[in-house]
Amino acid sequence: MFKTFFTLVRGSVAAAEEELVDRSALLILDQQIRDAAAAIERGKRALALAIAQDEAEGKRLEATLARIADLEERTAAALVAGREDLAGEAAETIATLEADRDAIRDARATFGAEISRLRNSVANATRRLTDLERGRRIAQAAEAVRRLKVGPAGQAGSADLADAEATLRRLRERQAEEAAADAALRALDQEGGPATVADKLEAAGFGRRRRPTAADVLERLRQKAPPHPAAS
Repeated sequence: MFKTFFTLVRGSVAAAEEELVDRSALLILDQQIRDAAAAIERGKRALALAIAQDEAEGKRLEATLARIADLEERTAAALVAGREDLAGEAAETIATLEADRDAIRDARATFGAEISRLRNSVANATRRLTDLERGRRIAQAAEAVRRLKVGPAGQAGSADLADAEATLRRLRERQAEEAAADAALRALDQEGGPATVADKLEAAGFGRRRRPTAADVLERLRQKAPPHPAAS
């Protein structure tokens, strides 16, 4: 029983860890991309340093070759002149310079191989980083769509949309109720007021009319019209 319980706990912990990783996948991916970009920058700096060192060794090799050529010329002249002592001393210096020359060439060969390796490594890493960044943008868009899809029917934003629709429906109902209440209040204010009572009395024929009627207009126009000529 205890073993089963322990296994269940381990399974629950593993499931929770996987769920946490899934929820944080984009954050993890972002950090991994930043780490990869930083590593590529370090690789570029190492490549630049190797190139600079190779160029420095190249200049040193040129200077050594020039010194060797100059000493060989002078040594040959000393031998012609019979100065074996000076020629011997110069020969030792030339031998040392030739050893330096060979070491420089070996170093340049090593730098060349390292530079080639670093170039390929940086170029390959840069391509992979570009693919990662492109994939990250696609994954971000897919994750946004996945989060938008909620509910058993998988309708995009159905819960949020339903809430918004319900809010709008309640708002419209409240506005309609307020409009109806305002109309009722206006009717109550007018009902039984002096103007309403005067209208009722006027309609019953009590008192003068405040508004002209069609009969009043016709009578006024007849009075203004010239009299018809008498028939002959």
